[in-house]
Amino acid sequence: MLRELRIENLLLIERAELRLGEGLNVITGETGAGKTVLAHSLDLLMGGRARPQIVRPGASEAWVEGTFDLPEGLLADPDLGDLAERISADATDLVLGRRVSSSGRTSAFVGGRSATAADLKMLGSRLLAFYGQHEHRRLTIASAQMEILDGFAGPRHLETRNRYRDAYREQARIVAELEELHERDGSRERDLDLYRFELGEIEAVATTPAEVAGLVADRDRLRHAEGLRDAALTALEVTTGGEDDGTSGGAAALGAASESLRSQAGLDAGLDEMAARLTGLALELEDLSSDLRGYLDGLDSDPGRLVGVEERLDAIDRLSRKHGGSVEAVLEHAERCRAEIARLEGSGERTADLESALADATVLRDELAAGLTDGRSGITSKFEKRVAEVLDRLAMSGASIEVVLRPHPDSFGPNGAESVELRLAPNPGIEAAPLGDAASGGELSRVMLALTGLGDRGAGQTLVFDEIDAGIGGKTARVVGERLRDLGTSRQVICITHLAQVASLASVHFRIAKSIESGATRAEVERVEDDDLIEEICRMLGATSSDEAASRHARELLAAA
Repeated sequence: MLRELRIENLLLIERAELRLGEGLNVITGETGAGKTVLAHSLDLLMGGRARPQIVRPGASEAWVEGTFDLPEGLLADPDLGDLAERISADATDLVLGRRVSSSGRTSAFVGGRSATAADLKMLGSRLLAFYGQHEHRRLTIASAQMEILDGFAGPRHLETRNRYRDAYREQARIVAELEELHERDGSRERDLDLYRFELGEIEAVATTPAEVAGLVADRDRLRHAEGLRDAALTALEVTTGGEDDGTSGGAAALGAASESLRSQAGLDAGLDEMAARLTGLALELEDLSSDLRGYLDGLDSDPGRLVGVEERLDAIDRLSRKHGGSVEAVLEHAERCRAEIARLEGSGERTADLESALADATVLRDELAAGLTDGRSGITSKFEKRVAEVLDRLAMSGASIEVVLRPHPDSFGPNGAESVELRLAPNPGIEAAPLGDAASGGELSRVMLALTGLGDRGAGQTLVFDEIDAGIGGKTARVVGERLRDLGTSRQVICITHLAQVASLASVHFRIAKSIESGATRAEVERVEDDDLIEEICRMLGATSSDEAASRHARELLAAA
């Protein structure tokens, strides 16, 4: 149920807030006052496209917001996916919002958080069912007629249809995968040869990022071996004087200095501390000399070794350039090759598995399709009788609806093994014909009312009717209003109307009035009750409240409600 509708700067409406009630809510007003703006605001909340220049002149943006009761079980709908996760599990209402800038850009909100128009469309279709002046044309669409019949068949039938749709999609998925495997059979051996060759090439080199780093370090060292040797020898000569006995060079000098300080040990703490540091330096220099000798002994300057390292790096580089530019990319490609080889080598087994799965999926699809066919066939006569009864109450006595089930042109479709067509005979003795061919606009409006609300389908939705009573009047208008009121006993109904007979049956009545101030036109929305309600009904009858006959007629209409 739509509790509140707030509108700002939408065409003629500068600001409006409607607090809607249960049952039948009607919206009335003079032609051109802006009634359709309310219809468009609801369309925006359902993810519809913003019309050009919809923002009120002088305003930077328009805003529409609707607060709905959160239907039980809505968040459990698997089709809502991540959208449901953004709504608090303990929420009791749901706020949808749409902003339209003067440049035409729009933004959407769900529960105060950013969303998309597609999100609004997905949620809005579960909260609102919108019927415009020409919405009855939708009744000529086969899918809409299927929805009406399936909704009448009840929740168990709809559950079977949901299961069928899952089975239909799974069967189609398996068929598509099998077709892909069969298409690949011709290139299977060629692809296997390619993947095996590339994997063999990679495995022959068998490298790792750590090895490459080590090889690069080796190459740099081998390329500069002579310079490294000269530098190490020079350093060793400075530290040892070139003598292994340590009697000259830096090490000997440090040793002599250390010995001189130790000869005065214990006489001055400051000198003792420096003597200790000097001894440490002498020991460190001795260790460094030893390391330099070891480095010189291990320094490899073999030209053959350098050639080998460079050849290894060249091989790795060629492989890297071929498969992504790095060793990591080469290793990833190797994994892909292994996976593809395993898949192609196992394709025969996969084909057998898929063919077995296809047989099972086809059996399940066919069984569920047969159940849908039986369900639809079993309720056609009851459906036809029920619609005829409602049409009779809508001043179409003798009119009848015929349900025609035809085999689906592709044997099976998303909704079963048949298509549905509803045919109308508006008068006795006239052959039933497709809805779009058999009735006038006014008759089709009444047919739509007769079909709306049958069964449990969409029972939680708010129904919105935008002047579907156009083209009718008198007694027929009254029975149309009564049908709208009856629909309001099980759900909320919002009707934009120009008929007093319909408006007089409302539980809640809103009036849109247009005014011109300082050269600017604006429309205001107000709830009307008591004397204001009498005045509005009189206006709809083409008179004023000062007209005693019109006022009496208005009161009689309201009293008869």
